[in-house]
Amino acid sequence: MDYLTLFNDIAPGEGFGFNGNILETNILNLAVVLGVVISFGGDALRLLLENRQQTILKNLQEADQRAKEAQEKLLQAKTQLELAQQKANQIRENNKKVIEKEIEKWVEKAQQDAVRLEEKKQETIRFQQQKAITQISQQVIFLALKQVREKLKSRVDGTIHTSINNFNIALFSKYKAWS
Repeated sequence: MDYLTLFNDIAPGEGFGFNGNILETNILNLAVVLGVVISFGGDALRLLLENRQQTILKNLQEADQRAKEAQEKLLQAKTQLELAQQKANQIRENNKKVIEKEIEKWVEKAQQDAVRLEEKKQETIRFQQQKAITQISQQVIFLALKQVREKLKSRVDGTIHTSINNFNIALFSKYKAWS
């Protein structure tokens, strides 16, 4: 229904009257309101919608940019994690090698200590043997000289006795020089 039909239904001279049809009046009111809103507020509404659209597009672009940056940071973090894991593995391997070298070094040192102790033991044994031999030799010589003196006192006079003592002293001095 349009305005002309509405106005044609009104008889001339009657003027405007009350239309009781709510549907027709609502459509007429809606058309008038829309016409006024479109004519006066259309540009402002269109401008507002365009601004909103630009804001939404800008926010979407920023979100995409942040998503790309987050992906790049994630990739960098993964790369750094892999590098850190490789470095940790390398450190573990190096530590194993160092530990093995230290173990070999300590084993070698223990073997050297064992050899040195064995040499010291043999040296101590030789020293004790020489000391025992020297003590026994001195005791044998002392006892021999004692027996010789006793025999000489009982059988020999002073001249023979002196010459035998000098001979034994010379032998004893030579024996000490050999030891």
